[in-house]
Amino acid sequence: MAEAIKKYEELKGKSQDELNKMLLDLRKEQYNLRFEKANGTLDNTAKMRKIRRSIAKIKTAVNSTKKA
Repeated sequence: MAEAIKKYEELKGKSQDELNKMLLDLRKEQYNLRFEKANGTLDNTAKMRKIRRSIAKIKTAVNSTKKA
Protein backbone atom coordinates (compact mmCIF):
# COMPACT_ATOMS: atom_id res chain seq x y z
CA MET A 1 0.00 0.00 0.00
CA ALA A 2 1.12 3.51 -0.73
CA GLU A 3 2.26 5.77 2.06
CA ALA A 4 1.10 9.29 2.69
CA ILE A 5 3.69 12.00 2.12
CA LYS A 6 4.55 14.07 5.15
CA LYS A 7 6.15 17.12 3.54
CA TYR A 8 6.41 18.67 0.11
CA GLU A 9 10.20 18.85 0.51
CA GLU A 10 10.35 15.04 0.23
CA LEU A 11 9.22 15.37 -3.40
CA LYS A 12 11.57 18.09 -4.62
CA GLY A 13 14.47 15.78 -5.51
CA LYS A 14 12.39 13.19 -7.33
CA SER A 15 12.22 12.83 -11.10
CA GLN A 16 9.09 13.27 -13.19
CA ASP A 17 8.79 9.49 -13.68
CA GLU A 18 9.05 8.82 -9.94
CA LEU A 19 6.37 11.40 -9.22
CA ASN A 20 4.05 9.95 -11.84
CA LYS A 21 4.49 6.45 -10.42
CA MET A 22 3.77 7.70 -6.91
CA LEU A 23 0.69 9.52 -8.18
CA LEU A 24 -0.57 6.38 -9.90
CA ASP A 25 -0.06 4.30 -6.75
CA LEU A 26 -1.91 6.82 -4.61
CA ARG A 27 -4.79 7.01 -7.10
CA LYS A 28 -5.15 3.22 -6.93
CA GLU A 29 -5.10 3.39 -3.15
CA GLN A 30 -7.76 6.11 -3.19
CA TYR A 31 -9.90 3.99 -5.53
CA ASN A 32 -9.68 1.00 -3.18
CA LEU A 33 -10.50 3.13 -0.14
CA ARG A 34 -13.63 4.46 -1.84
CA PHE A 35 -14.86 0.89 -2.35
CA GLU A 36 -14.06 -0.02 1.24
CA LYS A 37 -16.05 2.99 2.40
CA ALA A 38 -19.01 2.01 0.22
CA ASN A 39 -18.93 -1.56 1.56
CA GLY A 40 -18.63 -0.39 5.14
CA THR A 41 -15.31 -2.15 5.70
CA LEU A 42 -13.16 0.97 5.98
CA ASP A 43 -11.67 1.18 9.47
CA ASN A 44 -9.48 4.27 9.23
CA THR A 45 -11.40 7.08 7.55
CA ALA A 46 -8.56 9.55 8.16
CA LYS A 47 -6.48 7.61 5.64
CA MET A 48 -8.70 8.92 2.83
CA ARG A 49 -7.83 12.48 3.81
CA LYS A 50 -4.11 11.72 4.00
CA ILE A 51 -4.12 10.08 0.56
CA ARG A 52 -6.06 12.98 -0.96
CA ARG A 53 -3.60 15.50 0.44
CA SER A 54 -0.62 13.44 -0.70
CA ILE A 55 -2.05 13.43 -4.22
CA ALA A 56 -2.32 17.21 -4.08
CA LYS A 57 1.31 17.52 -2.95
CA ILE A 58 2.51 15.33 -5.80
CA LYS A 59 0.45 17.27 -8.33
CA THR A 60 1.98 20.49 -7.01
CA ALA A 61 5.48 19.04 -7.40
CA VAL A 62 4.71 17.86 -10.95
CA ASN A 63 3.38 21.27 -11.97
CA SER A 64 6.29 23.14 -10.40
CA THR A 65 8.82 21.02 -12.31
CA LYS A 66 6.97 21.67 -15.58
CA LYS A 67 7.23 25.44 -15.12
CA ALA A 68 10.84 25.44 -13.96
